[in-house]
Amino acid sequence: MEDTLSPNAVKVYRAMKDLNYLGEEKMGTAERITQTSKLPKNMALNALQELQTKGLARRKVREKSAGYYLVLT
Repeated sequence: MEDTLSPNAVKVYRAMKDLNYLGEEKMGTAERITQTSKLPKNMALNALQELQTKGLARRKVREKSAGYYLVLT
């Protein structure tokens, strides 16, 4: 799977896995994912978008900020 992702998407994927964002009840913010992946915010957001496009992550709109979580681990 990691061979089909960009290097930044792999970093974000691993960061989300390390943070245990593995389901809707355990989702986190883009800010926290950005801090953990140590990528600039725009690169982390692009990587999150790539993960969503490939069906590996989902985004859920909440009141204050969107939450992200992995679908496949």
